[in-house]
Amino acid sequence: MDNCCQDKSCELEALRGHQSKVLWIALAINGAMFGLEFFVGLLAGSTSLLADSLDMLGDALVYGFTLYVVGLSARWQASAALLKGIVMASFGIMVLAQAGYHLMSPEVPDFRIMGATGVLALLANGTCLLLLTKRRNDDLNMRSTWLCSRNDIIANVGILIAAVGVLVSGSMWPDLAIGLLITVVYMRSAVYVIRQATTALRLPEYREAPKESIQSVALLLERHQASIE
Repeated sequence: MDNCCQDKSCELEALRGHQSKVLWIALAINGAMFGLEFFVGLLAGSTSLLADSLDMLGDALVYGFTLYVVGLSARWQASAALLKGIVMASFGIMVLAQAGYHLMSPEVPDFRIMGATGVLALLANGTCLLLLTKRRNDDLNMRSTWLCSRNDIIANVGILIAAVGVLVSGSMWPDLAIGLLITVVYMRSAVYVIRQATTALRLPEYREAPKESIQSVALLLERHQASIE
């Protein structure tokens, strides 16, 4: 029995270590890309690049907070996921605000800068997604973090499409259209994460989970669903 407990403890410690390593790498990548995309977005006059830079900042903050709760109780993890959902929704609202501003002050972005930065961001987020894919089923925090990176890939492809659209049309409309499309994707993911975390926080298991617990929210939700069917 003692050996079993010791083995389980080692497994949990190894899991926490793997999660932390992946999150630190993702944090560094997103922090660096935020600075680059924000500066280049201002230079190019691109709404989609500025919006993506804010999302990079949001992801960096999310990864940092997730590092804090790795290995804590299931309730802490669900609370962190709820906060991440709110952060995602907040940045979606920011994209809408930026789109409204450019509607009032039209400006055609530089498609060459948009395209080059979009490719770089795609490579950076692709690296993060590959790292997080292996850990996405560990718990709700890692699942929601993986969703953030998946959305980033979609946004990066959107920026490339917008760059081509600006080149062909010579107008700002493709940039604005992609910005609104990105917002819809972010808001849908935000609502999903918020609902999952809110549901989990209502479960008795999350009020009483010990610090050593690193159970998946998905498993608890399945147990809860089975009990009411």
